[in-house]
Amino acid sequence: MSFKLVIPARFASSRLPGKPLLDIAGKPMLQRVYERALQCGAEEVIVATDEARIVEAVQAFGGDVVMTSAAHPSGTDRIAEVAAIKGWENDTIVVNLQGDEPLMPPSLVQQVAHDLANDPDASIATLCTPIELATEFENPNCVKVVFDRHQRALYFSRSAIPYDRDGEGENLGYRHLGMYAFRVGFLQAYTTTTPCPIEVLEKL
Repeated sequence: MSFKLVIPARFASSRLPGKPLLDIAGKPMLQRVYERALQCGAEEVIVATDEARIVEAVQAFGGDVVMTSAAHPSGTDRIAEVAAIKGWENDTIVVNLQGDEPLMPPSLVQQVAHDLANDPDASIATLCTPIELATEFENPNCVKVVFDRHQRALYFSRSAIPYDRDGEGENLGYRHLGMYAFRVGFLQAYTTTTPCPIEVLEKL
């Protein structure tokens, strides 16, 4: 199995400006993420950014970086631009690893790429994990996902879904892990679509 890995990194975060370059034990957070990404077995590991300071930081630690447009509304759009610049084929698998995940286990990156590679009918794959605490289930910052018996995602929401009417369920639900694997052809098509009202409402 072969795949590419792109780390979208923004400097102008509204909640924590400059977050990718925050120091973690003597290294920028983004460098920690990049070094973890190198352990995943990807053919290429690339940082995608619109910020010169991030470009300089990545080049300083010897990483591969691509400058992208500042107009992108999301990291997904930034990755699509990298795929176009690099000329990746439509069936190429690319994994999106967030630039603020320095502790993400390489095994999870490999899993999401493997899941997509082994399902020819799927265009995108992502991961989730069981929610064990009621406080997490009710927290809107914890994105929940509901899926069918074939592990096909049906809905993502900040709300507490599914609703357990009788209070007898053993599982509170599943938390979505914000990591995706895309087939490049689908990625290019997806990023040209207009966000639907629910996507805008939920900020997902």
